[in-house]
Amino acid sequence: MTSTKHAGLPAAGAAEAGAEAGAVAGAVAGAEAATTAPAPARRPCRELAAATVGSVVEAYDWTIYGILAPYFAEALFPGTSPTAKLIAAYLGFALGFLVRPLGSVLIGRLTDTRGRRYGLTLTVGLIAAGSLFLAVIPGYASIGLAAPLLVVGARLVQGLSVGAENPSVAAYVTETAPAGRRYFYSAVSYGGVVLGSALSFVVMNVLLGVFGESGVEDGAWRYGFVFGALLGLTALWIRRGAAESSVFTASAGRAVQGAAPPAEAAEAAEAAVEAAPVVKAPSPWPVLRAHLGRLAVVFAITSGATTAFYFVTVDFPSYAESAGSATKEEASAALLLGMVALLAAMLGGGRAADRFGALPVLRLGFAGLALGTVPLLAAMNSGRVPVPAVTVVLLFLLGLPLAVSNVFAGQLFPPAVRAVAVGLPTAAAISLFGGTFPMLAELLRSAGLGAWLPWWPALTAAAALAASWGVREHPGREQPVSVTPHA
Repeated sequence: MTSTKHAGLPAAGAAEAGAEAGAVAGAVAGAEAATTAPAPARRPCRELAAATVGSVVEAYDWTIYGILAPYFAEALFPGTSPTAKLIAAYLGFALGFLVRPLGSVLIGRLTDTRGRRYGLTLTVGLIAAGSLFLAVIPGYASIGLAAPLLVVGARLVQGLSVGAENPSVAAYVTETAPAGRRYFYSAVSYGGVVLGSALSFVVMNVLLGVFGESGVEDGAWRYGFVFGALLGLTALWIRRGAAESSVFTASAGRAVQGAAPPAEAAEAAEAAVEAAPVVKAPSPWPVLRAHLGRLAVVFAITSGATTAFYFVTVDFPSYAESAGSATKEEASAALLLGMVALLAAMLGGGRAADRFGALPVLRLGFAGLALGTVPLLAAMNSGRVPVPAVTVVLLFLLGLPLAVSNVFAGQLFPPAVRAVAVGLPTAAAISLFGGTFPMLAELLRSAGLGAWLPWWPALTAAAALAASWGVREHPGREQPVSVTPHA
C-alpha cells in the first residue's frame, strides 16, 4: 500500500491553515486575474518539464564555462603566461560560487513573494543572458581590461541565478507534484543537473570534432555559450507556460489577509481582489530563526551530497591517476557508466521514497557512502576492484539522497519562506564544500597526503547521516515530517 510523505505544520495547525487557505485562495486568484493574463491550466507533466529543463540549463551553463576556460582564457584575459590567464579564468569560476548564497536570498525572496513561476523564469533568464553575454564579449586585444571584467560580471550574474535556481525548483516541485509521486518528480527534476553536465561534455566533444583544438581556441568556443543561451531561451518559454503553484497562491492569500479576525475576513478578501499580485510578506528572518534546526539539517545533508559529488565527478580522475589505479582518460571513461548508475539510482530512489518515505532512502545512501567510500577506494588502489565498478557503486549510493533532497528539504519549511529557507543552507554548503574541494584535493596531494582524501567525503556523509535524525517522518496527509526535540 502506497503512503504519501509530506512535511509542514503540526497536524492541527495544518488543518487550520488548510481551511484558511481555502477561504482566501479565491480572492487571490481574483487578484491575479485582474492584474495579469489568465494563468495556464495545471498540467503536472508540463510543470515537471518546467522544473527539469531549468536544471539542465543551470548545470550546462555552469559546467561549460569550466570546460571551455582553457580555450578562451588566452583571448579574454591579460598576461603573458598561459597558466596565469587560465588561473584568472578559473578565478571567475570560483567567484560565481561565492555569490550563490546571496542569490539564494535575493532571488529566493522574490520567489517567495512574487511566485514560483516568477522565480523560475527569472533564474533561467539570467543564466541564459549570462551565456549570451559570454558568447559575444570582445577579446582582451580589442577592449583591454574590460574583457575580463565583463567575464567576471557575467559569471557573478550566473552565480546569483544558480544560487536561487535549485531552491526555486525545490519549492515548485514540492507544491505542484501529484500526491504519491513527489519524490519521483524530485528525482526527475534534479536529474536535469546530471543531464546538463553530461550535455556540456557532449557539446565540447562536438566542437573539438568539428573545429579541432586550434579552431576552438580561435573562437569556436563561443558556440558553446551560444548553445547555452538558446537552451536557456527554450527553458524560459517552457517555464512561462507553466502554472503557478496553488500552494503559493493560498499562502499569498494568507499573507494578504494577515491576522485579521473572522469578522474582517470578507473585507480583506475583497481588498485582495484589487491588490497587486506581489505579496507584501513579512521579513523571513524571524521564521528562519524559528527553524534553525531544520536549516542545519539541510546544510548537513547538502554538504554530504556535494562533497561526494565533487569528489567522484570532478576529482576522481586525478585521484585515480595519483594513486596509480588508472589514467585520467580511463577514469573519465569509467565515469560515463557511473553517471548511468546515478540516474538509475535517482529514479529508483524517488519511487522508493514515495512508497516507503524519504528518510530510509536518504539514510541508506549516506550510510553506504560513509562506510564504503574508504574501503572501496582502498580496494581499487590495490587492484582488487576495477575502476568502473567503483564509480558505479559510489554514484549509485550518491543518487539515493540526491533523488529526495529537493522535495524533502522543501517540505521542512512553510511556503512563505520555502525558497529562501532551502536556498540559503544549500548554497552555503555548495560554496563551502563544493567550491573548495578541488583546492583541498590538490593541497593534500601536493603535501603527499592524497591517500587521506577519501576520508573527507566519507566523514561529510557520516555527518549528513547523523543530521538526518534531526527530523522524523511518519505517514499522514498534512504533517509527516517534523523536527525532533534535539533539532
